[in-house]
Amino acid sequence: MTYIPNWEEFAKAAERIYLTDPMNCRFVIKYRHCTGELKVKITDDTVCVQYRTEHAQDIKRLEKLTNQLMRHMASKEGK
Repeated sequence: MTYIPNWEEFAKAAERIYLTDPMNCRFVIKYRHCTGELKVKITDDTVCVQYRTEHAQDIKRLEKLTNQLMRHMASKEGK
């Protein structure tokens, strides 16, 4: 399991993992209030990437990534 320090790299890797195998992909978000730490993990049981932050501005980035993955999921349903 690898923590990626840069959000843009993590978002690209997360999207690539999802598009490679959407049926086996898991996306986990974990927040610890006592430390203010947000952890995001995406895996397909072969590749696992993680991102960790304590910055509130990354919440908006996470929302955009989640919306982007949801759009991919919705487009797959129609096919």
